[in-house]
Amino acid sequence: SHFIFNLFLISITLFQLNHLIKRTDIMTKFLHSALAALLLTASTNVAAFSVHPAGHSLAKSTGVTSTELNAIGVLARKAKENEVRQWCEAGIDDSIMDKVKEMKANLPTLPSAAEADASGAGVGPVQKSLTKRKGTISVIAEYKKTFIVEDGFVDDVFAPELMSPVFREFGAKGVAVLADQRMGGCSYDELVKVVEEQQSAKGEMPEPVPVISSDLIVDEVQIARSAAAGADAVLINFSVAGERTELFIQCSRAVGIEAIVSVSTQAEAQAAIDAGARMISVVGVDDVDEKVAVVTDLKIPDGAAVLTIATIIANDNKALEEVEEAWVCRDKGFNAVWVSDCLFKIGNDPSEHAGAIIRGMAAKSSVKWASAKALGGKGEGAREYLGDILM
Repeated sequence: SHFIFNLFLISITLFQLNHLIKRTDIMTKFLHSALAALLLTASTNVAAFSVHPAGHSLAKSTGVTSTELNAIGVLARKAKENEVRQWCEAGIDDSIMDKVKEMKANLPTLPSAAEADASGAGVGPVQKSLTKRKGTISVIAEYKKTFIVEDGFVDDVFAPELMSPVFREFGAKGVAVLADQRMGGCSYDELVKVVEEQQSAKGEMPEPVPVISSDLIVDEVQIARSAAAGADAVLINFSVAGERTELFIQCSRAVGIEAIVSVSTQAEAQAAIDAGARMISVVGVDDVDEKVAVVTDLKIPDGAAVLTIATIIANDNKALEEVEEAWVCRDKGFNAVWVSDCLFKIGNDPSEHAGAIIRGMAAKSSVKWASAKALGGKGEGAREYLGDILM
């Protein structure tokens, strides 16, 4: 198992290097080799916890992901399972065990997604917070400690409790915390600090915004851990969770938090909705029209409301076309955008820092009247545009 885990870490490192040197062919060959070795040596996974309730049938695997996405999902899942197993063996805090017990106790009597939709309980406070009137877009700002930029790596981002109020005060409607340290994220202790900072703003304007735990969920105990940390929602990756997506959604509801399911294809999106997901995030898709295709013509259950989120991938330059992409996603019907690396790639310039980018994305401007490429400081009137739109 250590060999498998180390193999995955090497693949991630080479992926990051590949991002810098633009050698996709080398990375593709490596991933294929790594996957082959993994499939030959991996043993059957035993989850750290099993809280499957009697009478709750789970969605079966639909085979909706492509072979390549499944390959990456297998590698990621195996590495994370190993990490979670080691964490459990080291001892689990009482507050987390209390959430595990709460989860087990509530699951057998938990209303189905259809029953929740019919009663009006299908839309939780996080979904309500992110759902705005037509013609507007909500911004989910994700905090992470390390990320890739054009010239290398950045690992000196301000502490999460310092960035949390910036996100809120500049208009973010949700704060996500990448809680996977091996992928450049934070510890759960730092997730707690973000939750506490948001709660400290109660009674003030702007009000606290929901906090989303963005870990790679492979076991129910991670959901319990997120709930114990005070998170309002968790992110579930469909390509990793697979047939356990429905269970993870139910487990989230059982401890009083909401679930956002990330998908990459229309088939995954439909399977997630059928499993009870009411917030869908499109990930791993660059083109806006392709993002739209993922959430188009989905069969929504009667009485259900589904929130759609477009994940915006950072470009390898300092021109902030990502703001323009947020406007296009808004005009194409998405309810929200999820942004991460692009918030930090300019640094802390007074007119182009993370808060200014969030405000720009939430602005009511349009690509019909302005170009966000001016945000990079290139072109006539670039700084004036920043002053008008962002500040």
